Parts: sequence; structure tokens; C-alpha cells
Amino acid sequence: MKKKVLLMGASGSGKTSMRSMIFSNNPASLTSRLGATIDVEQNHVRFLGDLILNLWDCGGQDAFMDSYLSTQRSVIFSHVGVMIYVFDVESREMEKDLEYYRDCLEGLSQFSKNANVFLLVHKVDLVREAERNTVVERKVEELEKASGETPVKVFSTSIYDESLYKAWSNIVNTLIPNARNLSKHLRIFAEACNATEVILFERTTFLVIATSSHADSSDAFPSDPVALHALDPKRYERTSELIKAFKQSCSRLREEFRSLEMELAEFTAVLDEMTKNTYVLVVVHDPVIETAAIRMNICMARKKFEELQGDSLVSEK
Repeated sequence: MKKKVLLMGASGSGKTSMRSMIFSNNPASLTSRLGATIDVEQNHVRFLGDLILNLWDCGGQDAFMDSYLSTQRSVIFSHVGVMIYVFDVESREMEKDLEYYRDCLEGLSQFSKNANVFLLVHKVDLVREAERNTVVERKVEELEKASGETPVKVFSTSIYDESLYKAWSNIVNTLIPNARNLSKHLRIFAEACNATEVILFERTTFLVIATSSHADSSDAFPSDPVALHALDPKRYERTSELIKAFKQSCSRLREEFRSLEMELAEFTAVLDEMTKNTYVLVVVHDPVIETAAIRMNICMARKKFEELQGDSLVSEK
């Protein structure tokens, strides 16, 4: 099953850098070596085994954008599942950027009416921290106005913090069939483990696929008084970022990353394989529960989650 993803925006806005970090596991320090994308660079990224993201990284130079919107229009905008449009937060040609963006929305409405649209206000690390929230709020308002009646989701991002993982986790989640059913079964699994929270990650990218928290609450505090701890709303993305960094360290030492256990004063956490395409992180605050019990529960749940993942992919084919 293939899902077409358009990655668009002005040249130098940071599209290729973020793609290399998310899907090629390159650190932010190496992205400066990447050159500008010429025309369209297609990559087929295997995600969750049978789900393949057909990623179209579209060069943002004016000549290429004009071509996408004229002679290549039907090729570029047909069969699109998601369009991600990247805006440089410090762009000095915002009017031109918005004009191209609106033209791309027209192309989507003509050939892919049901495509989801995500807008990334990128390189926010370049804005002084004291002014960052104000600048981002102004950009979000500007982009929502430019989008007209098209539903959009806007994220502020930087390659130097967890914001990039948050945005891409949300984007990829819209392409995963039956993601809500996965979350439902994660909640059942969390209750069986007496866990504060359970998070399911895609194996290669470590993007968040589903969590045991309810979708309508980003902070999602458990109702159990014992587990009412101050859960950081950025915890998913920070965890993704830290685990990927740890995996890269293992690779440099020519060691294979398989699992991770943490037993701290306040909580216990176990990260282990759930299926051939996913990892699961189980966080428990009950000091009585031992890591061996958590691992046993993960082992017992594997078959069910393999079935859930397989069923959701087959249903979309």
C-alpha cells in the first residue's frame, strides 16, 4: 500500500534537511552539507512494513514551482495523500511564498480533493526566544487566512529540538489505517500492565504511531491518583529524539540496539520490540511492578498487535 506525500516550499526552507533527519537518521549537524533539491526527488520509504510512503521532495526554485503548476500539474498533484508545505519563518519573500502556496492548494483541489494539508513554520530556532511565540502566532494566523476554506494544521518546527518529531508524527499518523484502534488496544494493554502510559513507535524513524492517552487530550493525565504525575506535553517527541540519538551512538560503536530498561526512583520504563515494525515504551510508576513482569506482558501482547497492524494495512489495500 503506497501513500503519496508532497513536500513543498521555497528553496532553502529546510525541506530536505528535515527529510534526511526523519527518514535517513542523519543528525542535525550534518544537514548543512545537503545541497538544494533539483526538480523532484522521489523516495519510497517503507513505513510499518507494508505501508510505503511515496515521498516527493519538490525543489522550491521559481522555475521548478512554475513547472509544477503548469506542465507537470496533473503529475504532481494527482493521488496525493498529504501535502506538507514548509515556510521559512524568516522568509523575506512571504508574499511570493503565499502565492505559490495558494496555487498548490488549487492544484490539490483539482486532482486530490481529500488530501490532508500540513504547514510547517520552520527554522523557529532563528527567532529570539522572547519573541518566538508572538512571531509563530502571527505566522499561524497569516497561513490560516491564506488557506481560505481548506482545513490545515500548522506546526512550528526546528531541526534542533523535538518539534520536528511532533509535526511528522502527526503527519504520518493521518496515513496509518486504523490508528485509533491501535490506541484503543494500547489503553487496554496499559491497564493490564498498570502502566502510567504506553507509547508505540515506528521501528526505523521512531515517530509516534499511537499512545494509550486519549486523542482529545495532549497532556492526557491518567485517572489513577497514584499515576497523577506531571507528564510533559513534549514527552513523546523528546523520547523519539533521545532514542534515535542513542541508536546512532550504538551504530558508531558497531553495536545493535534492541531494547532498553530504566529503573529510577520515580518510575520504571521498558522499551522493547512489540512487532517486527514497531517498538513499545511502557512507563510504570508503581514500584511493586518489576521489569520482568512488563517484558512478559509485552511478549504476550505481540501476537495481538501483529494482527492489528496486519488487519489495518490489509483493509486499505
